[in-house]
Amino acid sequence: MKSTSELTDFYYSELYPTILELEKKRKTILSKIKVHGFAGLVIFIVLALMIIKNFGAHSLFFILVIITMAIVSLYYNFLTSGYNKEFKELIISPIINAINQNLEYDQEFFVSQYIFERSDLFTHSIDKYSGNDHVRGAIDGVDIEFSNIHAQYKTRDSKGREHYQTLFRGIFFIAKFNKNFKSKIIVLPDIAQRTLGNLLGGWLQANNFSRDKMIKMDNPEFEKQFVVYGSDPIETNYILSHSIMQRILDFQKKISYPIFISFVNNYIHIAVDTKKDLFAPNIFKSLLDFNQTADYINSIRNVILLVEELKLNEKLWRKI
Repeated sequence: MKSTSELTDFYYSELYPTILELEKKRKTILSKIKVHGFAGLVIFIVLALMIIKNFGAHSLFFILVIITMAIVSLYYNFLTSGYNKEFKELIISPIINAINQNLEYDQEFFVSQYIFERSDLFTHSIDKYSGNDHVRGAIDGVDIEFSNIHAQYKTRDSKGREHYQTLFRGIFFIAKFNKNFKSKIIVLPDIAQRTLGNLLGGWLQANNFSRDKMIKMDNPEFEKQFVVYGSDPIETNYILSHSIMQRILDFQKKISYPIFISFVNNYIHIAVDTKKDLFAPNIFKSLLDFNQTADYINSIRNVILLVEELKLNEKLWRKI
């Protein structure tokens, strides 16, 4: 697999003419955002002052804020959607192909809800499910698939109004093994213990009735970062060997986002909670900015590197 420096060279040498054209479009869109945004702000202030002066109604002002936010969001999406699509088609797709020619990229497709739910990483029911940036193929003989996913659930407030809350937003990765696992193993970020302390946090984890039994691992650093649930302690310790736990810890150190892992049947599922579309361009940053370039390349490379990071291509597991 190409190094980050090799991919950066590819970005500037092979894609540079395309980058320059996209940079022109970015600047044009940004200019429109600034001009129209300023005009919109002036109109908003004038309307707000009229409402307060003539009606003194805070409810009308609140409605104005909601309407303004909706218009701004729709207009921003209208201005940037074409640019985002071109960027992914002309920049992200070639980068993925440069990393590995066996990978297929589709910016509109995403991992199915069935597979997401099969992972059992999130026990809440899902009422809205969407995604993009689907990548599928084989790396070193390992079949992989990943995409951005946005899963939401519905809530109601005291007045019965519906709201959608984000359950997960980020990269969802799946790899297939040649061997099956008899049990289900769930590895989650140890948020409770880090937030509430060893005593209360540990008690809440051990009494998580939506999960199988909590299993203690004999790696202190791993125990600080993650909590493990499984139906078979022996197989869990076999699969989560010292080397695998260390590789998971090493991968976690490389990224700044929480990771969730499950072993179900002959699949490993990894959810990286980025809380955003990882491959979308930032309209407010130049495509010629090296740090911006490195972010795109590292984001893509780190996900694909999971095969090498966790040594998924090695026959470390056998059927028990």
